[in-house]
Amino acid sequence: MNDEFYMRLALQMAESASGQTSINPVVGCVLVKDGRIVGLGAHLKRGEGHAEANALRMAGEEAEGATAYVTLEPCSHYRKLTPPCSDRLIDAKVARVVIAALDPNPQVSGSGAAKLREAGIEVTVGLLEQQSRLMNEAFNKYIVTRQPYVTLKSASTLDGKVAARTGDSRWISGPSSREAVHTMRHRHDGIMVGIGTLLADNPELTTRLSVPALHPIRIIVDSNLRIPLDARVVTDKISPTIVLTTAGASLGKRDALLKAGIEVIECGEGPHVDLAVAMRLLGEREIASILLEGGGRLNGAMLESGLVDKITLFIAPKLIGGGAAAPSAFEFAGFDKMADAIVLEDVSYEQHGDDIAIVGYPSNRFKP
Repeated sequence: MNDEFYMRLALQMAESASGQTSINPVVGCVLVKDGRIVGLGAHLKRGEGHAEANALRMAGEEAEGATAYVTLEPCSHYRKLTPPCSDRLIDAKVARVVIAALDPNPQVSGSGAAKLREAGIEVTVGLLEQQSRLMNEAFNKYIVTRQPYVTLKSASTLDGKVAARTGDSRWISGPSSREAVHTMRHRHDGIMVGIGTLLADNPELTTRLSVPALHPIRIIVDSNLRIPLDARVVTDKISPTIVLTTAGASLGKRDALLKAGIEVIECGEGPHVDLAVAMRLLGEREIASILLEGGGRLNGAMLESGLVDKITLFIAPKLIGGGAAAPSAFEFAGFDKMADAIVLEDVSYEQHGDDIAIVGYPSNRFKP
């Protein structure tokens, strides 16, 4: 029962809301007084109460003299009609604030902690900082660049194939891996595939778990607008669909998609979608995180362009063979020397049934 114990509880509360806060960070707050937890709070939805406000509301008058454990620096600026969380803590007369990580926004970083100290409140910063930063890695990029954080997910066999030479890919990975992927969908604002994947599988690109979950915005990369008007992502209306295309794509097809309620975004002159432009335009639409479930060419193009921030590769204990006829997870021109290869950094491993997931960060990614 020490500072770390209570901060881990705050982190657990924040983690539970992952995927629910849109372009806002996930934050947890625990208020402790005389050895008792008197208030708990998490930020649950963009536009609604912050973690500190929710915890203070629960604590009421017992907040006076308490210690607040907060996973992210309390904000110091007004948001519409709501006062800053740092002011709320000061007004509640808390005695001490323990902060895991400072706000990554360079315009305000450190100002919340400074305001608390100026009010005579003891402030400690940096407890379990790395855990907090990992939890908000998408927010940390978006708040600095206004571009989405891209997680590339793929599933392959031991020999690196994402489908048999016939195109059959059901199922490479096991049930546990597939459930983990649906949790990833729940936690991302958007899910992106190429037109090849859509034409081959006609996927729904929704979240299917045993409990209600959030559906990501469907994003289709389609340079020539080959998407059928009867595709599920066009007709089902379960979640919005955006089609990324080029200036040279069919105007007639574009009009038909617009009438069907599909947003069409022009990204460059062609012949291919300018992916860097696409990320900027999606960021302007406040899509802060994208789960990329593309085929080899889209994966390769995104990776080669330095637009992938994280990779989760599920590897199943299967061998399918097929040579060049069986597609791979990444297809791009590549490098002449092994020393020039893109390296995964900070690698970790997860077990999902009989499958192994390799998680890491490409060395050519954006680094704030």
